Formats: sequence, structure tokens, C-alpha cells
Amino acid sequence: MPFWKPDPSFYPSPKMAMQAPPESFGYVVTLNTGRNERPDALCVVDLNPQSPTYNQVVNTLELPYVGDELHHFGWNACSSALCPYAPHPHLERRYLIIPGIRSSRLYIVDTKPNPLQPHIAKIIEPDELMARSGYSRPHTIHCGPDAIYISALGSANGDDGPGGIFLLDHFSFDVIGPWELDRDTQELAYDFWWHIADDVLISSEWAKPPLFENGLIPEALLGNKYGHRLHFWNLRKRKNVQTLDLGEEHQMVLELRPAHDPRKTYGFVGCVISTADLSASIWTWYQDNGQWRVKKIISIPPQPADPDILPPLLKDFKAVPPLVTDIDLSLDDAFLYVSCWGTGEMHQYDVSDPFDAKLTGKVQIGGIAKQTGHPKSNGALLGGPQMVEIIRDGQRVYFTNSLYSTWDDQFYSDKLTGWMVKLNAAPGGGIELDPDFFIDFGETRPHQIRLEGGDASTDSFCYPS
Repeated sequence: MPFWKPDPSFYPSPKMAMQAPPESFGYVVTLNTGRNERPDALCVVDLNPQSPTYNQVVNTLELPYVGDELHHFGWNACSSALCPYAPHPHLERRYLIIPGIRSSRLYIVDTKPNPLQPHIAKIIEPDELMARSGYSRPHTIHCGPDAIYISALGSANGDDGPGGIFLLDHFSFDVIGPWELDRDTQELAYDFWWHIADDVLISSEWAKPPLFENGLIPEALLGNKYGHRLHFWNLRKRKNVQTLDLGEEHQMVLELRPAHDPRKTYGFVGCVISTADLSASIWTWYQDNGQWRVKKIISIPPQPADPDILPPLLKDFKAVPPLVTDIDLSLDDAFLYVSCWGTGEMHQYDVSDPFDAKLTGKVQIGGIAKQTGHPKSNGALLGGPQMVEIIRDGQRVYFTNSLYSTWDDQFYSDKLTGWMVKLNAAPGGGIELDPDFFIDFGETRPHQIRLEGGDASTDSFCYPS
């Protein structure tokens, strides 16, 4: 009988994960928008300050097709493999699962034998994915203890059916099928996460493909047609047990970040925009007498701006909305990072009390109106803080500037170019841009980042710190 040793990047608890070795490289998915007729790519970035190639893209895996639109991606396995109800300690964090949100194609990328030179191990074509899952437009990847979970924003037949979640087999990467058994009134999909020790899954809402693929539709936004609800599911029974409506004016309830400590049954969700006043907001979900509740804890107002410098979409409002497009939570559940893609700000909040958030840091870079540069950039920058990733000990934070190709072009109509930067975070709160770290991707637009061996938005933990 072989002796199985768990992957050394798996940790039982968040506190143990915070003691992991520092990152030396990261993976970044990048997209090309059709201007150069090039396919999207997975880039390997050197993050080791002692390396001669630090702060550089050291390898690029170009994909075989044009037009996939890489967006979110994730690992095949993580610390959830140690969870006691479905243990898979023989899994290893080896494969990156990379979906094309526009093509509905799924790439399985192997990071071994050389993690700096990943290669494609398998491609699941759109027809197979849609036939076996019932879904299209795959979006978010999470490594569960029993399978790989993937959210999808559209149904296989396009516009008619709901979005949802489907599963991949851990070993063959075959599409197993749709996850839901009873979705109740859930129709829209976006992110999902869980309180894995409590058998609870939470899902959020963006829109069906016709409302996002060709850009934001102003009439639909002002008509409150985008998602504004949270759904709470029994994870093992795959049943929607409760739905909370944040209010229809709170449009696009997107990124979910549950507390990492499995003893805590609360988490945070970001809302992109309010049609009442253009503000963005952060909410805390929590349990109260067996029922789920949600409370707004942060409101970020829009910033007045000269209409002459605004894109057509915003001229009549004479203001720039924050447009909170991503959030991330440090492994000690102490600090929440909030990307304000519209105003070009990254906020850091102390959320050690999840109902009383305190702003502890802010940096400005990019932004629709301000276009603030970086010490190493050549002048003004387009785009703003977007996909954010925190290293496991919480001392460094990386983020990129591209949201989604058609939305990039709507809000940054001068055609933004891609960049990636780093923040240094003080242990007790406070952030500053690292003046020496800036990667210029040119016409290629970077989106999500995954760090070597895991990061703050990758793993689920089943044991308390």
C-alpha cells in the first residue's frame, strides 16, 4: 500500500497557513481584446525580490484559440482536501483550472514538473461542457473536498435558463454535471463560497449574458435588472434554503468572502453600485436565531467630476461611482481590501469586528477621472484597482487593472493598457504602494492573480486557528 503524504501547501487552519513560506512567483491570466488578434495567455510573474528577474513576466503560456476572455481561475485542490467529511489528502495543488468566460471553453493547465513553465494538460470544449453541465460562461473556480466546483453565468441554451454551479472530477477533470438539486427562485449567478464546516454554500448574482457580454446596459441598470440577492444553500443536500434581497437599487451583488476561521459563520459581500445615489457598499452576512441576515457596514460615495473628462456613460451624472469590483479578506479575518475600480482607489478596512468596519488605509492609482500614475509608470494610468490578492501572512497585496473587455472599453474609452502593482501592508493596518513593483502588460490586459502555493482567496479550512 502506498504512503500518501498531504501536499505541503495544504494547511489545517488559517493560522498555520499564515506561517507558510513567502511567495516567489505568481500566475496571472491575461486577455487580448481582438485588437491584435492574439489569444489570451497565462503569465508567470517573478515575485522574489532576490531574483534577477524580479518584477518581470518570466514565461507566457499562450492559449490555442482567440477570444476565450480569461477571467477568473483557480486550483484543482487546496486545504479543503483535509476536511474530515470527505478527505482527499492524496490530492496535490498542481493543476490550474482556467475558464474562458466568453467562449465557454475550459483549460486544465499542469504546473509540473516545472511550475515556471506550465503547459496545457486538457481542454474541455464548449459543446462538451454545455452538454454535460447544462451551463455556459464558466466563471469562478473553488476546490472542494469532494470535487472541483465551478460557477457559470448562463445556461447551455444561452438566455433562457438560469446560471448555476457544476462539478469537475478531481482526477479525470471530466464534467460530472450540475450541482443544484433544488434552486428555488435562484436564476442569476456569479460568485459562490461556503462555510464548509457548517454545510452552507452562499451564492451571489450578476446577470445573464445578454446584460454583460457586450457591456453594461444603462437602461437595464437604471431599471434595476441586475442581481441584488444572496442565496444560502445546504451544501450537502444542494438545496437553496434561504434568499436575501439587499434591495433592488443595490445592483450587482458580486464578490463573496467568508471568514476563514471555520468557527465563524459570517462573511462579506461587495455591491458594485446603488442606482439611488451611485454609491458602492459592503455588507456582512451572519446568522441570527437560525436565520441568515445581512447588514450594510460600508458605504462608499461617488466622486464629483467634470463631465468633459467622463465617458459617455457617466457624463449626465457628473460624477464617478466607486464601482467596487473585488474584495479580499486576510487570513486572520482582520483586514478587508476593497477595489474601487471607477475612482481608482484601493481601500483597507479593519473588520476584526465584522459589524463595525474602520478605514485603515487607502491608495490612489488609475481612476476614470484622476488617472493617477505609479512611480515606475510612464505618466497617467487607465483602469483602477481590480482583482486583488493577499499573500498568506497578509504583508503584501497584489492587484491588476482590467475588469472585462467590453466594460473596460465603456468606462475607460481611451483603451486602457494592462498593469499589475503591489502594496506593502503594515501589521496593525495601513497600506502603501511599493514604488519598485510595477509590471506593464501593454495591450494585454491582466485579470486574476494566483500566488504560488495558495493565497487568501484560494483555500477553505476545516480546523480552527
